[in-house]
Amino acid sequence: MKRYLITGASRGIGRAIAEKLAAEDAVLLLHGRDTVALAQTRKAVEPRCAKVIPLIHDLAKRSGVSDLIAEVGNAPIDLLVNNAGVAVVKPFTEITMIEWEQTVGVNITAPFMLTQHFAPRMPPASSVVNILSIAARSGFANWSAYCMSKFALEGFSQCVREELRDRKIRVINVYPAATDTSIWNDIEGNWPRGKMISSKEVASAVAYALSRPANVTLENITLSSLAGNI
Repeated sequence: MKRYLITGASRGIGRAIAEKLAAEDAVLLLHGRDTVALAQTRKAVEPRCAKVIPLIHDLAKRSGVSDLIAEVGNAPIDLLVNNAGVAVVKPFTEITMIEWEQTVGVNITAPFMLTQHFAPRMPPASSVVNILSIAARSGFANWSAYCMSKFALEGFSQCVREELRDRKIRVINVYPAATDTSIWNDIEGNWPRGKMISSKEVASAVAYALSRPANVTLENITLSSLAGNI
């Protein structure tokens, strides 16, 4: 029985990955903060997998990450998907310390703590998937906190990849362009969501990378829209 831990599975890319990976031999450990939305994800995948375990914790707090780790337990996992993220979009002069610390907590510290705890216990042929962004490679005006966090996770994951290579654990970094998820509902502005890629397309790319033979890894996957990036 495989055990897959997916953070930020309440909606968007995380939910799409959960739906794509649901299988009779899989136990899905699905993290989220929104109890209602996470229950909807569970309802969608439960008929197709062995078991679903909801994990409701606030990853902005180190205590929340520690509680999640404790709830997952000591049994090894076969897949860690670091997907949960927050986006603060405003001029850097207007970012509050609370917003900055929340961004660092969810987008950097939580993936660090989860990877540090679970990766040493993973069996060979396991994978760590980091949902990054094109913002891990390019800076955008008013996205300084978000880009900072993705650049940081990019550097961390590149180093972890080299440390885990000899143990046959794959580290797969995914760089989606703007993706049509609910995150845009809370970002001021008129965003051309019709030009964005979908969560299902990102999930399909992740599933394809995971389906490769154990000795093959798609280390970096960039997903863009032919309509152009926003």
